[in-house]
Amino acid sequence: MKRFIRKALGLALISAMLFTMAGCGASEEQNSVNIGITDSLGGVNSLTVDQTWINKYAIGLQFLPLVDLDGDLNFVPMLADSITTDDNINFTVHINDDAKWSDGTPVTAEDVEFTFLRLASPVIGNPTMLLYAFEGVGDDGFVEEGADSVEGVKVIDEKTIQFTTKYPIAITTFENTYAFYIHTLPKHILKDYSEAELMTLDWFNHPDVVDGPYILTEYDVDHFISYKANTDYWKGAPKISNLNFKIVDSSQIYAGLQSGEIDMTHHTMTAIPQEDYENIEALDNIDVVYGSPVTNQSVFIQTKNITDKRVRQALVYAIDRNKILNELMKGHGEVVDGFLSSAGPFYDDSITPMPYDPEKAKELLYEAGWDGSQTLRFYVNSGDGAFVNAAQVMVAQWAEVGIDVEVQTVDLATLMTIAGTTDYDFFAVQYTYAPADPYPDVSWLLGGEDSWTGYGDDEINQALEGTQTAGSVDEIRDYYSIVDKKVQEDVPMFSAYIISAQGAVNKKLKGVNADVYGVFTNVQDWEIVK
Repeated sequence: MKRFIRKALGLALISAMLFTMAGCGASEEQNSVNIGITDSLGGVNSLTVDQTWINKYAIGLQFLPLVDLDGDLNFVPMLADSITTDDNINFTVHINDDAKWSDGTPVTAEDVEFTFLRLASPVIGNPTMLLYAFEGVGDDGFVEEGADSVEGVKVIDEKTIQFTTKYPIAITTFENTYAFYIHTLPKHILKDYSEAELMTLDWFNHPDVVDGPYILTEYDVDHFISYKANTDYWKGAPKISNLNFKIVDSSQIYAGLQSGEIDMTHHTMTAIPQEDYENIEALDNIDVVYGSPVTNQSVFIQTKNITDKRVRQALVYAIDRNKILNELMKGHGEVVDGFLSSAGPFYDDSITPMPYDPEKAKELLYEAGWDGSQTLRFYVNSGDGAFVNAAQVMVAQWAEVGIDVEVQTVDLATLMTIAGTTDYDFFAVQYTYAPADPYPDVSWLLGGEDSWTGYGDDEINQALEGTQTAGSVDEIRDYYSIVDKKVQEDVPMFSAYIISAQGAVNKKLKGVNADVYGVFTNVQDWEIVK
């Protein structure tokens, strides 16, 4: 049930000249939309990517997930038109009868099975799916090399497939953990390639058969991703002929929106500098939408390196999170302890965040025998300009209580590589815990020595298991309250703040659901109105 980060940040430094490069030349087209983002792209192979938000969307525009989340945090059909269960163990997925590939071939349950088996391949070794919850899949999340079937995945008929888990999981967990991230691939195109060949297959760089609304034409992991419309899209040909992600430095967003070279941004992929918020609000050509507070500026502590919880508590008491939120984030957000924000149904507002108390921090450090000689390594995402500034404020406040911290700024891809090791003391990244089902993320992040925190706790494990069998929202909330209170006590992570991020859409665009979730669910209906 573990999951690597799938949320968005990152930095790609480019010059303004890139707005007119051939790779992004679609911006010169009259029927094009350019989305400005500050993430860096790990890749476009859906079998090997890290599943940050940019990877999910870059792939999902071509290969649909089974379901997606809409702006109201409901799971809505994409490739599947229904997912049902009677026992929270057997999940029946029905593929939309109209779903077809761009070459006219129907999308079938065998395509879904084929994709699942490749995601579970030990040769491909995708670390993000962790499919060990399913019958027949090993505890490491993989099946045998070359497996052509697995006990937990059964094709019922051409359009129906059944998934069987080893233990009960909530249907929202099945949807959020698996149906949300399985981007079905065309078996009839890829079946003759070995698993090793699929890892580096050039076909993924310019696929000719998709079931989504757009087809990738060209990309550069640091600069852009360009698509053309799939005119044979089974839900209807997109009205926008060209779609481009422009990967830019956060300082370029305002100028791009002002000039029209950027048509829109997105809450989870675009880190707009706080100092530009008011300027963007004043633009005549732009509608601004502030998203719900769902993006957590999480700080993950490697508890193998910072073993004393009193030191970890001191790190939180020593910083003035409300001041940072108000001064650097213009108050757009909130301060909480733990994982859950007020945007979700399981938030417990009775948990009072640890206050700014530098004297308490000094007291805890003294009790822990902290002598100030150790320098802690704090890795920060260079693409998030606001938090780079916040980190410097935090470092100064830590210094005041005797904690020496060295900040190292790296891009998202490098940060994710570091996160897969224990070679850090703590790092910060924006992490959007799906309010509809935070279980997969929380269970992974508190999942013991192999997680980013290296932390595990039996009380937390029992509470998380309870969320999967609870019968009401109130009962689920009580279980998550146990988790957040324990996290507040032991501090394997803390929330610097939760962001209510700014999003922007050019007024010429119609039909865009400019929200944190669901922005691309009906991308085929977007249009430019002059």
